[in-house]
Amino acid sequence: MNILKELAVQKLKDRGVKILDIADIVFNLQKKYIEDLTIEDCISTIDSIIAKREVTHAILTGIAIDETVEKDLFEEPINKIIKTDDSLYGIDEILPLSIVNIYGSIAFTNFGYLDKTKPGIIGKLDTLGKDGKQCHTFLDDIICAIASSAASRLAHKNRID
Repeated sequence: MNILKELAVQKLKDRGVKILDIADIVFNLQKKYIEDLTIEDCISTIDSIIAKREVTHAILTGIAIDETVEKDLFEEPINKIIKTDDSLYGIDEILPLSIVNIYGSIAFTNFGYLDKTKPGIIGKLDTLGKDGKQCHTFLDDIICAIASSAASRLAHKNRID
């Protein structure tokens, strides 16, 4: 495991996100399409996605922005816009789309679905971010991107011709 990947995984844990939380989402996205899918398959796929430099950079950048907002270190009005996850602020989706773009149209459509439905840890992060103390404006979308990319990678890997 490289240093950036280890740091990204640790930062996720520090923010309350376990790889298993993401794997549960991936499993639920793909279980009806891949007959013998296991949680271990999902974890392995997520592991390979997080190992990509572009992904670790996105994770570390998004978390750094969320943490900076929690400390009120950005000037207003941008600090409040990010802290409240303003519905018209779309930059929090743009950063994670750099992950999704690696994995194609299946990842892209799943990203939109997960961002709307907010299953599992995604919804938990979104709700915790509403307390005004924590900020997960970027992190919840990064988790959407990782999960949707893992689902796409599994779909391509398990394609039946």
